[in-house]
Amino acid sequence: MATEAQADCLFCKIVTGDVPATIVRETETTVAFRDINPQAPTHVLVIPKVHRPDIAALAASHPQIAADVLTTAGEVAAMEDLVDSGYRVVFNTGSGAGQTVFHAHAHLLGGRGLNWPPG
Repeated sequence: MATEAQADCLFCKIVTGDVPATIVRETETTVAFRDINPQAPTHVLVIPKVHRPDIAALAASHPQIAADVLTTAGEVAAMEDLVDSGYRVVFNTGSGAGQTVFHAHAHLLGGRGLNWPPG
């Protein structure tokens, strides 16, 4: 599958292998890797291999790949033994919501109690 990479995107560079990451799962359409600044004992980012700036743009252009991101998040949660204790999947969209890398991505968080509301 073509990655539709953007040259100045950190996550596109992780997809292509130009920037190292601790990859925990890779599928035809997604890559899951450990966050370098974890906010929980398990903090994995799940990204599509295609570049879209946020989850809404990904869902509009590639709805199946958006679904694949969620499927991969669930698979990683199972691999990390989070299913019974619970986990959270978060999409930050826009700088006002805390998005700092403008490539669609999910944060998979678990391994500790997660309060509500967040933030």
